[in-house]
Amino acid sequence: MFNNEPDASKSRPAGYAALVERFDLDVVPHWRKSLVANGGRQRIHSEKGVVETVYPSRYWPGDGPGDHLEFALKYDGTNLAILSVLFRKIEEEDILVHVRSKPTGKYARRLWFLYEFLTGKTLPLADLKQGNYVDLLEPDEYYAVIPGRRVRRQRINDNLPGDGRFCPMVRRTDALCDFEAADLPERCRRLAAGYSKELLRRALGYLYAKETKSSFEIEHVKPASTRVERFISLLQRAEQEDFCQKEKLIEAQNQIVDARFRDADYRTTQRIHFASPKPEDLADLMDGLVAAHNRMSAGGVSAVIHTAVIAYGFVFLHPFEDGNGRIHRFLIHNILARRGFTPKGVMFPVSATMLKNAADYDASLEAFSRDLMPLVEHSLDENGQMTVHNETAGWYRFIDMTPQAEALFRFIDQTIETELAAELAFLANYDKAKKAMQEIVDMPDRQIDLFIRFCRQNNGRLSARKRASRFDFLSDNEVGLLEQAVQSAFGGEFINH
Repeated sequence: MFNNEPDASKSRPAGYAALVERFDLDVVPHWRKSLVANGGRQRIHSEKGVVETVYPSRYWPGDGPGDHLEFALKYDGTNLAILSVLFRKIEEEDILVHVRSKPTGKYARRLWFLYEFLTGKTLPLADLKQGNYVDLLEPDEYYAVIPGRRVRRQRINDNLPGDGRFCPMVRRTDALCDFEAADLPERCRRLAAGYSKELLRRALGYLYAKETKSSFEIEHVKPASTRVERFISLLQRAEQEDFCQKEKLIEAQNQIVDARFRDADYRTTQRIHFASPKPEDLADLMDGLVAAHNRMSAGGVSAVIHTAVIAYGFVFLHPFEDGNGRIHRFLIHNILARRGFTPKGVMFPVSATMLKNAADYDASLEAFSRDLMPLVEHSLDENGQMTVHNETAGWYRFIDMTPQAEALFRFIDQTIETELAAELAFLANYDKAKKAMQEIVDMPDRQIDLFIRFCRQNNGRLSARKRASRFDFLSDNEVGLLEQAVQSAFGGEFINH
């Protein structure tokens, strides 16, 4: 039983907060903490990503575990990770008592479904014969698949984005709703529409190179030219093939890593620097990730939400010995292109934005690992080999990926506004400068490239040293006119490209 003795100086935990305390659960903290006060005024306080809500006394749900479970589903949301741990400790009878007391109530039916979904057990309850079907997740609160899978037993629409093997959740926060309302694909289409097809085709080559260079730089890797070419080749296939399947993921890993570190299957050892899932749990988790990918594709989940869940889910599972980060970033391009978010023939060099905003990118990764690591019991042997001693798979199955979805939207928004816009503008300005320069002096393209580059590096003018070493064949008048052509084309924006 929960302590329900009045105390004028304290508020009592309710919902998940009460259940975690009562059953002494080791879990990643929920994003919302609910308390019930003895007074009559509701208060909300937010700190370090946790929203604490103090409800008036009339909200006290009751003293039974079922009462707090219903309160949690009603006010705190659906946290599969906490529920999966709780259901291993709670008495089955507590669930039965609550469901039988409200057999057709939507929260009791959701609780009933979730208990069987997460435990694999079948409660001794007869299937419901009447009543409307209710959505398992509130579509106004969570990103869910449409239509949901009809479950006759509880008359539930199972609209979860995944299944029991892998089912991250993403909440419909104000930030995510604002990003969706901004219609980034349309903004990108309008940007691309201002340029010729030929210029877009040329830009794509630059974008592939920029994305490849940035993706390696994020990991502080300086690859050989052959590895760069292999990664570019992979990016060129992003529109045509779905890489979120085991064989394709292994193929991608083999293509982008050093030949000595190619994997024929998922890893069989434990990661050292980050406590990723145990090797024995990987196959099931990765099968679940692929199934979630297919379910969200068919279920119309927002393209960026879908991408965030799969791309970040992949890097958190870390299925290979090497190349996980680069594949994680490649999957962003693969899914966005396949979902039609990216206009055909255009690519967002999102890794360039991540590289420039390294602290934000790291924060998007640490938003999960920061709370996870204290829960992982591990040791290192004399060879530095990590062994994880407790069960951890559940924490990877049911991640709240709201922070990662918000981060990816921010990266895409910034990429369109800066990296993509700048690349297209540069090429258009280059073409303008080149055309004007050729009317002054009919130089080879290689010489024009060098002249433009040197001018952009020197505030629009050719330095005396560069002129003497590379352009001594030009007259003073020709140099002056060529400089004016570059200055006019680039409008005074002289940065190295």
